[in-house]
Formats: sequence, C-alpha cells, structure tokens
Amino acid sequence: MAVLWQPCAGGARVVRVLGDTPCPAVPGTVDGRPVVELGPYCFAARAAESGALWPPGAQDTHEIAGDFLEQAVLPDTLRVLHSAAFYNCRRLRSLELGAALDGFGSDLFTNCRALRTVALRAAPGAPTGLKKLLGAVNADLTVVFLGAPGTRLFYPEYAELLDENAPAHIFNRTIEGEGYRMRQCFAGGAVDYAAYDATFAQACVGESPAALCRMALGRLLAPFALGKAARAAYTAYLAAHPGDAFALAIAGRDEAALRLLAGLGLPLRDAAAACARAGWSEGAALLLARPKRAPKRYTFDDL
Repeated sequence: MAVLWQPCAGGARVVRVLGDTPCPAVPGTVDGRPVVELGPYCFAARAAESGALWPPGAQDTHEIAGDFLEQAVLPDTLRVLHSAAFYNCRRLRSLELGAALDGFGSDLFTNCRALRTVALRAAPGAPTGLKKLLGAVNADLTVVFLGAPGTRLFYPEYAELLDENAPAHIFNRTIEGEGYRMRQCFAGGAVDYAAYDATFAQACVGESPAALCRMALGRLLAPFALGKAARAAYTAYLAAHPGDAFALAIAGRDEAALRLLAGLGLPLRDAAAACARAGWSEGAALLLARPKRAPKRYTFDDL
C-alpha cells in the first residue's frame, strides 16, 4: 500500500491511498513526516488533487476510493479530516481512529449509508474528538472504545428538517429523534455518561425497541460510569422486551449478551429455538445448558 501526499503545517496531508485492499490502514508517517491531515475527497471516487507527491512506481497502483472502500484505519497522528474525505463511499462499514482527531470539515460522510461502527483507540473516559465526529453522522452509529474492550455506546438515527415559511422566507428548523440529544452528552471533550443515560427515559417514547435494546445492552455489558438508577432502567427495559433483546443478541452472535439476558431470568426456550432457526447452535446450547449443581458434601452426621 502507498499514499499520495502533500506537505502541510506540522507534517503531511494524505490526499489519496493506493493499494489492493478495501480495508486500508493509513500510515502514521510518510517520508519522515507525521501524517496529520486527510485531504479533501481523499477516499472519494474522483481524481486526486494536483501537486500531490507520488511514491516511486505507484502510478499504476489501484486507488482505494468510492465503493471499493469498506473499512479504514486512521493513525494516532491524524488531527484533521478535510471536507468530503469519505464522500460517496457507499460500502464503508467501519472507521477506526485515534483520540487526537479534532478538526472536521463538512460533508465528511455524505452517502456513506453503510457506516455503522466507529472504533476509538482511547479509554472510555478520555477526551476525544468524538462529539464533532458524531455531528457528521446522523444515522445509527455504534461507538466502541478500544482502550476498554467491550465498552460501546449506541447513537440512534435522527432527522433534521427545514420548513419554509414562504411569505417571510424564514426557515424553521425541526429535529426528530433522540439521537441528536444523545450526541450532545459531552463534558470537556469526554463523554458525559450520566447525561447519556438520562436520555433513555425520553428515548423510550420515540425510539424503536431494537434501538433501545441496543443501547441498554451496550451499557450493561460494559458498565463504565453506570449509576444504579440507570442500570435498573436498562435492566427493566430488557426484561420487558425479551424478544427484541434476544433477537439483537442472536443477530450479532453475541454470547456475552446471551449470558447477560439469561442472567436476568428471562424465558429461554423461545430464544434457544430462535438460535437454532438462525443456525447458531452454540447460542442454543448456551441457553439450554443446565447450571452445574454444587457437589454434595457429606459429614458423619449424614451416615
């Protein structure tokens, strides 16, 4: 894999990535310079910017762009994503990045309809550029913190509408969906988990059971900064919607989620049958396995 790049303040700006893999990892340095920026339309299906420096012998290498891109890993040195960096990457499913990224252009993920996961190489309580990144994606998105494996937050889709008052040419802005308010739950660049959890009650009014179960499972499986009241609310919702909760765990082949749901005392027979229908025999076996009894200890009084 190779990159086209330009010098910029503080290091290098990557303007195109070349190679044969749909899942590239952008290098952290190029020609001894740290990679600090991803240029405009870097992964978009359009010609690279003029003035870019080509690596020797790379002119005939395939460009990783547009619908060819499926996953991207960005280096810890990266600080800026320029406008439309992933424009029209319709098959992009996931993005991994470091905590230093804090500069975001416009239209970064326009038409990236398959993007569902962002993985952050950071601790769940660390300040990052996540708030700005979330502002660029209004679709369903799961954020995974790689600094604490298993910690994940789900942000539901929201819609922003502009209604024109024709005579006055005034536009009224309307936002639908609790996902927008969840995206504002930050303090000093770090996620404000108490505020995030507090959105759940209102989310129960308008969000789908599938979205709410995803949110609840994510918080209960890795309960970083999870208060007692929030834990009780999430647990109660899963107990009241066992079908949706098990369906989510089965679709993701998530054994940890199955164990958590089984530990809540939910009925398991229908869930085990659903596992079998989905071809997940391991899940069915996990749900139907009987707990081992403690060995009987005899004393002389028993004889």
